[in-house]
This record gives sequence, structure tokens and C-alpha cells, in this order.
Amino acid sequence: MLKRIAVALAATIGAGVFLSSAAEARPELVSVHNQYSPGTILVKTSERRLYLILDDDHAMRYPVGVGKSGKQWAGTTKIDGKYRNPAWSPPDEVKHDKPQLPDVIPGGSPRNPMGVAAMTLAGGQYAIHGTNVPGSVGGFVSYGCIRMLNGDITDLYQRVEVGTTVVVTR
Repeated sequence: MLKRIAVALAATIGAGVFLSSAAEARPELVSVHNQYSPGTILVKTSERRLYLILDDDHAMRYPVGVGKSGKQWAGTTKIDGKYRNPAWSPPDEVKHDKPQLPDVIPGGSPRNPMGVAAMTLAGGQYAIHGTNVPGSVGGFVSYGCIRMLNGDITDLYQRVEVGTTVVVTR
């Protein structure tokens, strides 16, 4: 009898682990000790995590997809635009690598890589945005954009404003 309970428990736990994935992750409140001002977004590329600094000791942490090898960058910028269901035009580099892509993919299309929201970053063609491919979050997958689960970009979008500082580290 005890063996049956142990097997049933193991099967239940195993199924839970199997069915869980980074794609189902939600932001978590974590303890941090940092030098960034509250309201700053910090992206740690090596961790594939984005932190929204709340105060000297706390941040919201989100899993993200980041630039693949040769497409990563580091620096400080600001959010210069916020968009719900944005249309997407492939940047020249993406269009060069994938010439079959249309010039514009409408917002809301399941083929649109921006997901439900995007926040563009000043000084380049990068954005923090959602995705319609949740399994890509947590990997080195983009041309330099920061990719989030649609639920997570929706949460972050509501918490920050245009002008928010974004620091990307490797």
C-alpha cells in the first residue's frame, strides 16, 4: 500500500514537472541589492532575466529571451514608445536573412513576433516585446530584442512609462 502511494505521488510530481515550463513562468518578487534606482529595468543577458527595480532591496523578475550569439548588446537606453498589438516591419538585417518575410505583419497576427505589446528602445531598432512563440522565452533567440511572455509584457507594460531607464548587461 505504501509503495502504491509513493508511486502515485512520484507520478503526480513528475507530471507537474513535465507540464511546467519557463513559458508558464510569471513575474516573481525577489530580493536584490543593487545600485539602480527604483523604476529602472535591468536585463541580465547571461541570466536571461529582466528585473524591474522596485526599491533598494526588491525587484520583479521575469524570464526573457535575448539576442543570439553575435546579436547581443549591452548599454543604457530608455523606453521611447509603448504600443499595444503593434504591427511589425522586419529590420533590414532580419529581412536580409529571411527575404520571404512580408514588409509588414499586422498587429494581432499569430505570425507577428511582437506579441501583444512592445516598448521600443531609444537609439536603435530594439524593443522589449511579447511573443507568440512562448517556448522561445529563456533562450538566446533574437536579433537583439528582449522577448517576454505575453502575460509578462502586459504586466511590465502597466508598471513602466515612456522614459524609463533600461540597462542591459551581459
